[in-house]
Amino acid sequence: MQRVRRALQRATLPALALLTAFVLGAVMIVLTDLDHLGRLGTDPVVALGGALGGLVEGYAAMLAGALGDPGRIVAAIQSGRPADVERALRPVSETLVSATPFMFAGLGLAVSFRAGLFNLGVDGQFVLGGVGTVIAAGLVAGSLPPPVALLVAVVGGTAAGAAYAFVPGLLKARTGAHEVITTVMLNGMASSVAFLIAGLVDLPGPRGPLPAVPRLIALRTIRVDYGFVVALAMAVVVSVLLFRTTLGFELRTTGFSRTAARAAGIRSDRATILAMSLSGALVGMASAFYLLGPTLGSFSEPSPDFGYVAIALALLAGRRPAGVVAVAVLYGALDTGGKSMAIATGIPLALLTVVAALAILFVAAPDLTRSIWRRPRPANAADPRAGPARSA
Repeated sequence: MQRVRRALQRATLPALALLTAFVLGAVMIVLTDLDHLGRLGTDPVVALGGALGGLVEGYAAMLAGALGDPGRIVAAIQSGRPADVERALRPVSETLVSATPFMFAGLGLAVSFRAGLFNLGVDGQFVLGGVGTVIAAGLVAGSLPPPVALLVAVVGGTAAGAAYAFVPGLLKARTGAHEVITTVMLNGMASSVAFLIAGLVDLPGPRGPLPAVPRLIALRTIRVDYGFVVALAMAVVVSVLLFRTTLGFELRTTGFSRTAARAAGIRSDRATILAMSLSGALVGMASAFYLLGPTLGSFSEPSPDFGYVAIALALLAGRRPAGVVAVAVLYGALDTGGKSMAIATGIPLALLTVVAALAILFVAAPDLTRSIWRRPRPANAADPRAGPARSA
C-alpha cells in the first residue's frame, strides 16, 4: 500500500501539468476559432457557445481517435464481425503502434540517464540499428524458419545500436570526451556510416521476404504487433536491472558520483561503457521492431524529431521504466488522437503539438505547476524528473 501511495504521489504533478496544458490548449483553440468569435459583436452568446461547442467536439474527437468509442468497442465485440472489430479497435491499435518505438528508446535513455550520461545519439543509433537489422535479415531471409530469422534480425539491430553507442561510451571512459558532443557528432555521421557499411558489405539478394513481427490480432487494419509486448517485457527487465541487481547499483552509483563510485570499489569506466552500450542496444531494438513491424521495409524514423521526443519522454517519466511506458503511451495517444481531431474538426494539428510541448514545459518546471495549483513542495525531495547527474 505504501508503494502505491508513493506511485500516486509521483504521478500527481505530471497529471496536473498535463491538465494545465490541456486547459491552456483549450483557451488557444477557442481564441483561434475565428468563425465563431467573429460574431462576438452581434451575438456574443451564440459566438461563445459555438466556440466552446467546437472545443468540446475537438477534444471528444481526440479522445475517440486515441482510444476509440467504448460503446462501439463493446458492440463490435458482441457482434463478432471482423469489420466492426477492426473499426472499433483501430484507434487503440494506432496509439500503441505510435508508442512502441518511444518505449524502447525511452528505456534506453533511462539507463544512460541513471548512469549520469546524457545520450543525445538516439537518432544515429536508430539508423545504425536499422542497418544491422537489414544486414542480418538479408543474410537469413528464406534460409531459416521465420521466427528464427526474425530473432536473428532483431539481434542484429540490437547489436548494431549497441556498437554505435559503445563508441561515445568508450571515449567518455578513456579520454573524458563529453558524451553530448560525441553523440551529436555521431548522429551527423550516421547516414554516411550506413552508406559506407552498405558499400563494404556485399550482400546477396535476400532469398525470401524480410521476416515480419507477428500482429497481436489477425485483422487487416489492426497493426499493433508483438513489438509492443516485447517493449513491455523490456520495461520489466530494465527495472529489475536498475533496481534489483548489483550492476544496476553500480550504474546508479556512477551516475550519482563517479568519485564516490571509485571510492566504493566500483569500476566507473566499465559502468559508463556498459550504460551507453545498453542504451544504444535498446534504441537498436526499437529500430528493428519498427523496421520489421507495421512499417515493414520502410527505412525511416517514427517522427522527424524522434530522438529529442524520446529524451523529453524519458525525463518526463522521471527516468523510471514504468513511467517511460505510461508516458510513451500517452504521447502515442496525443499523436494519434490529434490527427483524428484535425480530420474531424479542422482544428490545426499544430495546436496539439503546442499542447504536448506545454505538457513537457510544465512537467520540466515543477515549481511552476505547484504554484499554479497551490501544491506544497515536498520537504527535502529532489525532483524526480532531473536529468542525469553531473559527477566529478
